Amino acid sequence: MYAYIKGNLEIKTTSYVIIDVGGIGYKIFMSEPAMKNLGEIGKIVKVYTYLKVQEDDMSLYGFNTNEELRLFEMLISVSGVGAKTAIAMLSNIAPSSFALAIITNDIGKLKKLPGIGAKTAQRLVLELKDKLKKAEMEEEEDEEIKEAIIDDNKISEAVAALQVLGYRKAEIEQALIKVDKENLTVEDIIRKGLANLAK
Repeated sequence: MYAYIKGNLEIKTTSYVIIDVGGIGYKIFMSEPAMKNLGEIGKIVKVYTYLKVQEDDMSLYGFNTNEELRLFEMLISVSGVGAKTAIAMLSNIAPSSFALAIITNDIGKLKKLPGIGAKTAQRLVLELKDKLKKAEMEEEEDEEIKEAIIDDNKISEAVAALQVLGYRKAEIEQALIKVDKENLTVEDIIRKGLANLAK
């Protein structure tokens, strides 16, 4: 319903902000890093939003970037992960680190996130990798772009990690062509790929 909300930052608390748009105050729940990135009260800000609707609750969740929003949607698609847990996770891990943890089965890193135990961490890996496999089966590969990508483990991991965040393989590979991949870690490649995908 709401793709984003742009207005005056009126109130900032530990868990939500209120943005005034034409005299209407929107209460938007956000992660701590996302709220810090908004800056000072009184600024005009733009927040990407997700509207959660339940029988007894209608809440807005906000994000600085589309990548954070995509990750939030991925997280709440996993059984046992609610909106509040997802927001708490976003306060403690960057999208690039999370995606890499999923691809590399890093249960230890996921277990350190608030509200995530060993079972939920394993479920995150299994369910998100399952979604990734389904997406790959449905997508047609662009052979011309594929040939332009260097075939090594780092690139394969970066592509898979970006797919976890909801991007299509063809657009990821196009974004990674522009990345100087020498001497970069997988996570650095993911970050640079994200920057290109956001343009």
